[in-house]
Amino acid sequence: MGYGFMDIAVTPSVRAVQAEMGADGIWSDFRGHREFDRFGANEKAFIAERDSVYIASVSETGWPYVQHRGGPRGFLKVIDDRTLAFADYRGNRQHISTGNFAANDRACLFLMDYPRRARLKIYAHVERLELDEDPALTELVTDGPYRAKLERIFRLRLEAFDWNCPQHIVPRFTEDEVAKAVQPLRDRLAQLEAENAELKARAG
Repeated sequence: MGYGFMDIAVTPSVRAVQAEMGADGIWSDFRGHREFDRFGANEKAFIAERDSVYIASVSETGWPYVQHRGGPRGFLKVIDDRTLAFADYRGNRQHISTGNFAANDRACLFLMDYPRRARLKIYAHVERLELDEDPALTELVTDGPYRAKLERIFRLRLEAFDWNCPQHIVPRFTEDEVAKAVQPLRDRLAQLEAENAELKARAG
């Protein structure tokens, strides 16, 4: 059976290293079904919770470039089970990824959930759209309250995805996640302080 992501990622040189490291049998004898060419409910829910993504492109000189893209939670939209899209907001104005995709539309995305130590990796073809090319899509991916200048839309056609094991992913937490985790402690502390103040008042 196919293993979509690895079918793309594994080249002759990769196979040579796998053989050198004694790992070639793991993949050459794979008997499962992991083509993963359509997003399921699990992937859609995972993507909807992300507020950042790492996206890699390749230049005409063959050099890779990895860029971080972020925004409000869920800024990367699942349009259908094979399509993603996101609004591209103004950044440092180098436009390296945009230029790379004009010459080579292939991309690899890493979506991370650090607290749960989960990682979704995606191969996709990227299409650049001007804001007026697809008004409905532009409206769908635009996050109104987000205060940033919108420059273009990127639409991504899924080729394959895969999940990685959690090994070596160090849990990290956002300010919002920490605040939510400690809120019960803050509430309990406020309650105890109020009770303590009341007891002091009675004693006085």
